[in-house]
Amino acid sequence: MIRAISSIAFFVVLLLSWEAASRSGLYSPVLLPSPLNVLEYLWQSALDGTLWSATLVTMQRLLAGYGIGLLFGIPLGLLTARSRIMQDTLGLLALGIQTLPSVCWVPLALLWFGQTEAAMLFVVVMGTLWSVLIATSDGVRAMPPIYLRAARTMGSTGLHTWFNVILPASLPYLVGGMKQGWAFAWRSLMAAEIFVTILTGFGLGQLLQYGRELLAMDQVVAVMTIIIVIGLLADRILFSPWERFFHRRWGTGSVK
Repeated sequence: MIRAISSIAFFVVLLLSWEAASRSGLYSPVLLPSPLNVLEYLWQSALDGTLWSATLVTMQRLLAGYGIGLLFGIPLGLLTARSRIMQDTLGLLALGIQTLPSVCWVPLALLWFGQTEAAMLFVVVMGTLWSVLIATSDGVRAMPPIYLRAARTMGSTGLHTWFNVILPASLPYLVGGMKQGWAFAWRSLMAAEIFVTILTGFGLGQLLQYGRELLAMDQVVAVMTIIIVIGLLADRILFSPWERFFHRRWGTGSVK
């Protein structure tokens, strides 16, 4: 309760200071709008449906690309962790590709797929796949070797070892990799929506771009706020509870 009150008090003070600085005329509203202007845009865009429509389109693209990235990234990460050849080939490739900023995939996606949903999906998958693969591989390698030795002593082999020893022991790290992949997926999608213009749906990235072109900084800051809120909700509702549960269940983290 005390932590919640402290957090609320911090943000209230921050918003009041922001509003006071905006009203004092220290800077132009074009550079940074006041909180009241941002709230007004959020209210109006929510009433006319623009905000809900853009958020829905963005979430559909995000979940599709993120799901495909997990579908391929987790199995490849498991294989990379258990195979020296895969570590020296696919693991090294993933490590190099992950250093690429997400926006670097946009020109390639446009050349291959044009101004289509497939281009956006490709960028999101590329942003998610490699980070999940690396996080999964690192998580499996962090598993205490005594687990495997004990399992083999009791007769566990093949798929039984994979599904009953390796995968459960690496679950705390898998959730961390999924969380990291979610963050990379967001960044990739925003880069794709800003640079890829298609008529099948306008997402939050397009709203950001239109706000920049129209010098509507209230729109830009409002969309950024929505992105932050969605990210916080995903972390608090989906990833953090599971991460704490697995670390507590497997004894790899402190109990609070």
